Amino acid sequence: MFSALLIEKGMTGQTVSLTRLDEADLPAGDVSIDVEYSTLNYKDGLAITGRSPVVRAFPMVPGADLAGVVTASTHADWQKGDRVVLNGWGVGETHWGGLAQRARVSGDWLVPLPAAFTARQAMAIGTAGYTAALCVGALLDHGVRPEQGEVLVTGATGGVGGTAIALLAKAGFTVAAATGKTSEAEYLHQLGAATVLDRAQLADAGRPLQKERWAGVVDSVGSHTLANACAQTRYGGAVAACGLAQGMDFPASVAPFILRGVSLLGIDSVRAPRTSRRTAWDRLSRDLSAGTLESIAHEIGLEDAIAAADRLMEGKVRGRIVVDVHQ
Repeated sequence: MFSALLIEKGMTGQTVSLTRLDEADLPAGDVSIDVEYSTLNYKDGLAITGRSPVVRAFPMVPGADLAGVVTASTHADWQKGDRVVLNGWGVGETHWGGLAQRARVSGDWLVPLPAAFTARQAMAIGTAGYTAALCVGALLDHGVRPEQGEVLVTGATGGVGGTAIALLAKAGFTVAAATGKTSEAEYLHQLGAATVLDRAQLADAGRPLQKERWAGVVDSVGSHTLANACAQTRYGGAVAACGLAQGMDFPASVAPFILRGVSLLGIDSVRAPRTSRRTAWDRLSRDLSAGTLESIAHEIGLEDAIAAADRLMEGKVRGRIVVDVHQ
């Protein structure tokens, strides 16, 4: 028997509870894992609170991330005792996720836990940090370089934003951080931001083309924020878009793309191939310090995850929530 968060749906709606399950209840998969740590991402918050129809099958164990130790495997790449990380692939939506003490998944979804990190540190990064690494890699692959000017990070106090700031600063960029929590300016400066902007400057409808400012952008917000970021990006610059905290809409024009050659780079972390995942984790293990990870994360127990999901949806969380599933 093991403890898990379980989302169920009945005639009167969705319920979430901390419950005990049997390993026989676990879904099909060729790798079984003793989960050590998981996280609470924005998508997990949506799933647990029911604010968006994230969960596609019930009952469901939420949690898009996990880090732990392989206890059994019939997959050629993994053996008992291997330390692994999982991000995405629909876990917590269509397949039971990481907010539990046990998991059974496809071995194709796993990557090795980098030697530089403990399981807790890997979950301080989680899908949010791994997505940030994909965004930074996409900008660099596009040719964005520090000497070309400032880069903008929106949603700066979130998990994606904080990690993106740290990675970009480490790569030598001058980073501007946009946030609705300007009281967190000191924290953002500690991560590496040179400038802190009030997100209100980007949050409303703006002109199709605006003053050129950004050589590159990492955006986890969407909607008007993304549209304004594109309108302010310099000629030949690039915008890596990975989120929808403000909305899924994109109220923009084609002007930045056809008049300034701006590129909009879509970043998908859920189904990214293993090679991209390994590259992202290599960047994280090389460029993120233990001190940075401590500053962006705080730890809770599995029993606290339901209440924490509410706080996350209310915008009351800074950085990353790490979940000790055995606490």
